[in-house]
Amino acid sequence: MTYRRGGHHAGMSGMFSRFAKHCAVIMGHPWAFGGALAVIVCWAVAGPAFRFSDTWQLVINTGTTIITFLMVFLIQNTQNRDSSAIQIKLDELIRSTRGAHNALLDLEELTQRDLDRFLKRYQSLAQSARRQVRDGWKDVDTPEID
Repeated sequence: MTYRRGGHHAGMSGMFSRFAKHCAVIMGHPWAFGGALAVIVCWAVAGPAFRFSDTWQLVINTGTTIITFLMVFLIQNTQNRDSSAIQIKLDELIRSTRGAHNALLDLEELTQRDLDRFLKRYQSLAQSARRQVRDGWKDVDTPEID
């Protein structure tokens, strides 16, 4: 498979993804927190000058609401991309590992009921392995899953 970096990021979607990633990096920086804190301190200090009026309160409420509303979309975009990238990496590890079960690829597409069945099977394997370790056996087996 040939992979071209950025090949699918054409157009508006690609521009938004780059913008969202850039904003996430900036807003996740300690200086961004410091800047937000400075805005709150300035707003609080200005309170007496505005007699703690409704307008004074409305300014901070409106500003924080707008920023929060927009950040939800930016954060969701970056989380979706990060989650997809991690899932692809995990799928590749499963695919390329000898003895791994390819049936575990793309689990996120299964129903919750199917996921619960896999989870119970793996919990059972873990309990069995812990019993074997307590009994002095090594935990190096690769049992088949049902």
